[in-house]
Amino acid sequence: MARIHAQSSSHLTGARDFDHFEQVTDPALYAPLPDDYVLGLTDVVGSTKAIAAGRYKAVNMAGAAAISAIRNALPGEDLAYVFGGDGCSVAAPGVHAGTLRVALARTSRWAQDELDLTLRAALMPVAAVRAAGHDVRVAWFRPSEFAHYAMFSGGGLAYAEAEMKAGRYAIEPAAVGEAPDLSGLSCRWAPAQSRFGVILSLVMRPAAGASDAAFAAVVRETLALCEELARGGHPIPETGPEARWPPTDLDYEARAIRGKASLALTRLGLYLRTLFTWLIFRTKTRVGGFDPEVYRRVLVRNADFRKFDDGLRMTLDCSAALADRIEAALAEARAKGLVDFGLFRQAEAIITCIVRTPLDNDHLHFVDGAMGGYAAAAKQMKAALAV
Repeated sequence: MARIHAQSSSHLTGARDFDHFEQVTDPALYAPLPDDYVLGLTDVVGSTKAIAAGRYKAVNMAGAAAISAIRNALPGEDLAYVFGGDGCSVAAPGVHAGTLRVALARTSRWAQDELDLTLRAALMPVAAVRAAGHDVRVAWFRPSEFAHYAMFSGGGLAYAEAEMKAGRYAIEPAAVGEAPDLSGLSCRWAPAQSRFGVILSLVMRPAAGASDAAFAAVVRETLALCEELARGGHPIPETGPEARWPPTDLDYEARAIRGKASLALTRLGLYLRTLFTWLIFRTKTRVGGFDPEVYRRVLVRNADFRKFDDGLRMTLDCSAALADRIEAALAEARAKGLVDFGLFRQAEAIITCIVRTPLDNDHLHFVDGAMGGYAAAAKQMKAALAV
């Protein structure tokens, strides 16, 4: 039986910690967000087109940026958030609504100016979600003793995302020159190649009219198939991702952290710092309190490759045969009116990181497929719904 921790991750009354992902459908773990909370949401407009143009890393950086900006704006606040590939959702006490609004507006401006992407943003009161007949409930999944990620249920997050995409509760981009604090946001690791044939991105939501119990049963059946995979399908090697120098996508990190500084000088500084870091990892040299081998192992354990946000999202390393079995099982569940889903197959996974300091073990690592991932899977799900 999986160990369930006492409440420790959050001041949310009743929210529970759990450390075996298979328990994600247990309603007893979830607690409602207070009515005075707000939801900050983002979404890259036209992400499918950007990904088709090979800009999947830029999309992922934009998707994670608001989490970084809000965390930096509210240091010490234990926020509930989820990364969705081309966007994110963040829940925080309503007393911080102004801070979230500024951080979201500045992140939207940054995405436009630095990445040439339109990042839609919205801020919606949880009370408004409940007034529309939905709920927002949270539990905390601990992939390791160092990190925890919010899991959401109740249908409210999906409703809020739909409201954002309909243009309601919108936040306009900040004025030119107003930059968010994105320190710690990075993308230095090389893509992780599939060891078994396929990096499978999966997005699954309950079909209209499906009961919570029926959807939970499909989730459990899907996770049971994943138990056949090495390490549950974890797409990052147990020894950690490969460090290369210079990192392929270092320009994105430079654009994230430069503020008003020269982009060229910021790039130069990053090249020098990452060269030093690469040498440390290559030679496995301990420097002060930093052990590169420990960092790699903790990175793998902290990686967020499975999540639940009113639906299931996973990035798995599996064989083509098992991917076929998962697809067949979900197609059968869809035919019964239980789920909507999308799958996308690619050869690599990528990691977008938020590292407050490499000396602490609470660094966060968001995993997605390297050639479209969650956004491409969501596109397939929408296409199936349109038929």
